[in-house]
Amino acid sequence: MDLLLKNKKALVTGSTAGIGYAIAKQLAKESAHVYINGRTTQRVEAAVKQLKEETGNQNISGFAVDFSDGKQIESLIQQLPDLDILVNNVGIFEPKPFKEISDADWFKFFEVNVLSGVRLSRAYFDKMIAKNWGRIIFISSESAVQIPDEMIHYGMTKTAQLAVSRGLAELTKGTNVTVNTVLPGPTFSEGAGDFIESLAKDQGKSVKDIEKDFFQHMRPSSLLQRFARPDEIASLVTFVDQVEFLGGVDF
Repeated sequence: MDLLLKNKKALVTGSTAGIGYAIAKQLAKESAHVYINGRTTQRVEAAVKQLKEETGNQNISGFAVDFSDGKQIESLIQQLPDLDILVNNVGIFEPKPFKEISDADWFKFFEVNVLSGVRLSRAYFDKMIAKNWGRIIFISSESAVQIPDEMIHYGMTKTAQLAVSRGLAELTKGTNVTVNTVLPGPTFSEGAGDFIESLAKDQGKSVKDIEKDFFQHMRPSSLLQRFARPDEIASLVTFVDQVEFLGGVDF
């Protein structure tokens, strides 16, 4: 199926692995010009090479950016002055008891998970409105509405993304620009995989047993009762990039 994304310029933040990589791959398969991002040049270059090999799309390049650093974000914007699609995917998480979450932790999580998307959206939103086409998607989490007690600071940032996304969507009325949020459940991305494998090792259990225990006791409301795959999330994001009439919707 041709989703009419050929030659659209798309930036996916936090995209050298996991959900971000899967989204970049799907967009590349649709012949978009894809820009990926990671924190180190080595990871970015490796991901660009792999994406080109897997998709056959040579219009893939990348930027090494630490999204906790506003100056690095500004440099990225200067190097990439125009975009059609912005996927605000970059994010950090860390299980931590509430009483141990310091002020520095709160500020760090807010800056990376929320302000990164705010800064990029601020740079590209008016340009999308001016040309009457654009897509901004925030990759939030079910943790935005079901705050996990083991990482309240993370949940707070995911809720904040909903507010930013909805507010921007209100500014798109009468245009062909859309702003949406995707709220994945627990997904077997690189970070989650490392976390589960570490628990399995510490407890002397298999990864399968740890996953089963996780959903029984920590995420009992999950309908899937398993980790989602990054490509499942990516398929939805790619669909939303194409559809004209969706805006201000949480998926």
